[in-house]
Amino acid sequence: MTRPYSVAFAMDPARTEGVLTSELLDRLARSCTILAPGPLRSFTQGHAPEILRRTDILITCWGCPAIGRDILEAAPQLKLIAHAAGTVKGFLSPDVLEAGIVVTHAAEANAIPVAEFTLAAIIFANKQVFRFRDIYRADRNRTRVFPLTSRPVGNFHRTIGIVGASRIGRRVIELLDPFAFKVLLHDPYVSPRDAAALGVESVSLEELMRRSDVVSIHAPALPSTQGMIDRGQLALMRDGATLINTARGIIVDQQDLIDELRTGRIDAIIDVTHPEVPEESSALYDLPNVFLTPHIAGAIGNERELLGEYVVEEIERFVQGHPLRSTITPAALETMA
Repeated sequence: MTRPYSVAFAMDPARTEGVLTSELLDRLARSCTILAPGPLRSFTQGHAPEILRRTDILITCWGCPAIGRDILEAAPQLKLIAHAAGTVKGFLSPDVLEAGIVVTHAAEANAIPVAEFTLAAIIFANKQVFRFRDIYRADRNRTRVFPLTSRPVGNFHRTIGIVGASRIGRRVIELLDPFAFKVLLHDPYVSPRDAAALGVESVSLEELMRRSDVVSIHAPALPSTQGMIDRGQLALMRDGATLINTARGIIVDQQDLIDELRTGRIDAIIDVTHPEVPEESSALYDLPNVFLTPHIAGAIGNERELLGEYVVEEIERFVQGHPLRSTITPAALETMA
């Protein structure tokens, strides 16, 4: 009889609460042997070396220690790394993939809340919900609000620009389908024919910035995309347009964005910044045309269970010998966010 696969965990429990619920752990235990109930915070201290020697499957998440060539020697039985979050780029060495270790991740699951957040942001932006709220709160009557309802606000026949046909970008496009939107896409790796199959129009970045009422960024953070939304691109945006960024802050030149926002000409809904937490003196905290959130578009709260469920399903597929849904290849590792 073939022995069951042995599973260990590597993550920061303070950052990953709710990812692997008791129900999911019970489900995992039906197909694998769980070596230790708690996660490894280090691969070299305490009982970690002994656990690694017996590990076939390593479940990782936020706060996982770096995994490189040394771990391959410490875990000679390791066959699968299942990451219960999005990108593995920050902790996984290409050596792991080159050694033949299978790596999968829950980026597909994490795309769901990000896309939902983005859809809500698009609808609220076109409706100018935050501006109406601020005026109503300040006046405590509807004297100024009522005339504004006759202006060209709302979601009917608006043009939405999607920068990047990533997992999240494609899911946003799907969520936009029932609405009366015109959707533009800029992605140099998507042909006009493939864009048409998605139900969108392929355009240059400049054309997208000029034509869109809302620009939503879903590109990965790569050397080629760093600062791709700069002063020149922002100047192309229509008066009253909104920039949404739920991708990576480094894609947008932060000072150029602040300068453009200070004119009051455009609005922004920003979930990610560069640096990750702006300085206390940053204008992003105070500008009235900025809706700033602390990187919450991805899975938080009970949404984290989506990530745990996804990797448990991947492990079940692996144990049963079925193809995985989200295997990471060396090429994908280079271009992922």
